Amino acid sequence: MIIPAVPTGFESIKAYFRDQGLGVISDAAEQSAPAVNQMILDVPYRPELIDLYRLHKFVTDNKRTTVIEFGVGWSTLVIAHALSLNKQKYREQVKELRRNNPFEVHSVDNEQHFIDIALERIPAELSPLVHITYAQVSMVCFQGRYATEYETLPLVNPDFIYLDGPDQFNITKDIAGFSTAHKDMMPMSCDILKFEHFLTPGTFIVVDGRAANARYLHANLQRGWAYTYDSKYDQHLFLLDEEPLGKYNRKQLEFYSN
Repeated sequence: MIIPAVPTGFESIKAYFRDQGLGVISDAAEQSAPAVNQMILDVPYRPELIDLYRLHKFVTDNKRTTVIEFGVGWSTLVIAHALSLNKQKYREQVKELRRNNPFEVHSVDNEQHFIDIALERIPAELSPLVHITYAQVSMVCFQGRYATEYETLPLVNPDFIYLDGPDQFNITKDIAGFSTAHKDMMPMSCDILKFEHFLTPGTFIVVDGRAANARYLHANLQRGWAYTYDSKYDQHLFLLDEEPLGKYNRKQLEFYSN
């Protein structure tokens, strides 16, 4: 996994996005941040420039082809743009791999209002790369522990997963009175655990903040994951570091490393 370095100063990152044709992100970053206990919002969060820069570089520097994103936002636009760059560079090489959803981001969210906003940001040339699913989120008891799950998931096998959802307050039901819909609780998604064994070596996961959820994943993932916490940027990184499953996965790993 290539972990991107971050340029010094916000102006450098703003210039990067403007050079990429994503000046709308730099402009929107000027709005004020929510208060510490202002956790339920009807308007989108302002873009976090460093997080979005790293996300863009994670996808491009590591030659990712297929993304599942939990929780839409500015990240949806950034991922789609990064995948479009990869498509321009690696389209022919990826045809030789077993990747049946190449250069697509599949996002799932439980807030239709924010899905609509995310879709409005996507320019026409990137629209074919973006697939967004609305799904309600329920409390579940997964392997004896309370967590949340989306009721519908995208049918793709990603090589990159970005976990920044769901909204912990928009939950359809509780279990014995317990729910994440309380300001002293925290997000606790179990979705990745349910399809972990379908993922191919070389897949990696970025959890943006959500420390309790990242620790829950770290404690319950069963395969050969390398894990690190980047405290400077408050991101949890997981790499599925195992031997290839077979010749197609071997070619996939060679593609990433070449």
